[in-house]
This record gives sequence, C-alpha cells and structure tokens, in this order.
Amino acid sequence: MQRYGLVGCGMMGREHLANIALIPDASVTAIFEPDQHMALEAQAKCPDAVLCDSLEALLARQDLDALVITSPNYMHAAQLRQIAATRTIPVLCEKPLITDPADRDLILDLHKNYAAPIWVAMEYRYMPPIKALIDQAAQTTGGIKMLTIREHRFPFLEKVGDWNRFNKYSGGTLVEKCCHFFDLMRLILDDEPVRVMASAAQDLNHLDEVYDGQQSDIWDNGYVIVDFAGGARAMLELCMFAEGSRYQEDVSAVGPNGRIEARVPGPTRFWPRELGEPPVPKLIRSFRGTPKIEEEDVPVPRDLLAAGDHNGSTFYQHLGFNALIRGEKAAPDVSLIDGLRAVEMGMAAQVSAAEGRVVGV
Repeated sequence: MQRYGLVGCGMMGREHLANIALIPDASVTAIFEPDQHMALEAQAKCPDAVLCDSLEALLARQDLDALVITSPNYMHAAQLRQIAATRTIPVLCEKPLITDPADRDLILDLHKNYAAPIWVAMEYRYMPPIKALIDQAAQTTGGIKMLTIREHRFPFLEKVGDWNRFNKYSGGTLVEKCCHFFDLMRLILDDEPVRVMASAAQDLNHLDEVYDGQQSDIWDNGYVIVDFAGGARAMLELCMFAEGSRYQEDVSAVGPNGRIEARVPGPTRFWPRELGEPPVPKLIRSFRGTPKIEEEDVPVPRDLLAAGDHNGSTFYQHLGFNALIRGEKAAPDVSLIDGLRAVEMGMAAQVSAAEGRVVGV
C-alpha cells in the first residue's frame, strides 16, 4: 500500500483525493489544510486520513511514502524548500512550480541535489485526446511546422482567500493558467523556445472585484506566439469569458503531410443538462492532396470524468506517479526542469504583453 500525504486540499486537492482513491493499493494517510472548512470537507471524503495542523506535523509522520502539493501557487516554492530541508520523499507538485523568478535557483538546486523524484503536475499531457495527438503528431504531419492551442472556457473559479484574482499570488494568468500549454508546446515539438510575443488584458472578468482594498488585476484573455529553436512556431489563444464553448481545448498541429487536431470538452459538471449528453472528445486527422478526413471519438470513462475537471487526466497522471514511487518507473514524466521551463515561458509572456515587446527565453 502506497501512503500519501496531501499539502492543501482545496478544489484541486479534492480532485487529487478522488483520483488517488481510484488507484489500487493507494491511500491518503495524512492531510495538512489550514482552512478548517476545507480540511473537514477533505476528511469527509477520506475519513481514514489524519488532519495535521502544520506542514511540520505532516512531515514528521513516518507513515508516508509520497507527498502531493496542491496548495496555492505562491506557496509551492517555500513548501518545497521546507520539505527538502526536512526529509527526502517523492513529491508530486501542482503547477506552477514557482511564481517569483527569484525562486529559479531553488528549483535548479532541487534538480541537482534532492535525492527523491519530484514530479510536476501537468495534467493536460494526459487528457486522452491530447495524449493521442502527442503520440500521432509526428507521423500524421510529417514534422510539425505550426502548433496551435486554443482554450475557450469559463472565468477563474473562487478560491480560498481569492488568491487567484491577483498576479502577485498566482504568477499571472499566463503563468497560472497557461504553463500547462507551454509545457505541451515543448513536449509536442520536442524543442526549446527562443522568443515569446504576447498580447493580453483583463477585459471582462473580475473588474468590479476588490479584496482588502485591492482591485483584481488578473487577465482574462490573450494571444501568445512562441518561436522554437528548430523553426516551428506555436500559438496560444486564451479566452476566459467563453462559457458557451462546446469544446474547451482545441489543439492542432500541421506539417508538410497533414494536420491532426484534438478537441476536448470542458468539465462535465458545467455542461448544461438541458442540452443533453456532453460532447465526446475527438481526434481528427486530415492529409494534404486528398479529401480524406479521419475522425474518431476518444471517450473517457464516466468514473474518471466524475473524479475531476480535467478529462480523466489526473487519474492517468497518478497512475504514473504511483508507478514511480513503487520503483516501477525510472523518472518523472514531468521533471523539475520541465516545470521550470513552462513557468519561464509564462513569465516571458507576461512581460511581453505588459511591455509590448518580444522577450527571449
């Protein structure tokens, strides 16, 4: 039995709880969640778990085989630092790894010196239609020249303390929300970015929200273009006032031979029931010089859809992490360097949009 400790148990933490519960021979032993209401909600879902009143108390427990960090973004770096100073244990850390560029050296030090694996949670890699695109993109396209990622979705949800309404706590939308997509760009293209150009703004969402005298400053839409070393280009289109979209994510890759596209619906719980069954994820392939189009459904089991908002991907990610901590997998799928590079791309995009200039990465 692999025993987990959870650091933070808000909305994303509860999704991790639900998915760990689906993994054979895995259980949550202890939880540190400082908000009493959320702590009790988490314990109701996981009644055998012990509630700890501090991270120190959690780390002192000897009945843990791994940790999962799902705390607010701005806490990740300090918690990783505290864990590394206390004990050596495998960690799954939610994105983004850091929100402050000053913490870059911490991540590089952990990468070099921390003796246990740290896996950065990049769930979008494991969404079944996106995973199928990743596996088939090179063969279908003949070598990707253009990669486009579009996310049209609902606004940021409410979080405890409203930390996600502010750039200083979240890292900014292009870090908080979009490091997933920058990770996908590097993974799909198997290449490194060299420059970023972005335009973004806060146009509709949270404009009238003020917390402790501070106006929300989180952006709700934007475009980001990334040039890669090998000559490919990637583009992100984000809109967070598009609740009516049938598909939330649309990823397409194009090359000299053809095009492949993955379409991913949003969370099942948000789908209007009066419209019938929610849409099914799709994978679409088309080829140059022929009218041939291949379209297939990529369904996700209902129990996985019910266990979270990420199209079953959190479960598949946990399968890999569980194999890692059992010693059946050699290394994390998403390394500290992968997580750091995705954040650096997001930070560069934040600067580019704010200052109206091209930023090197």
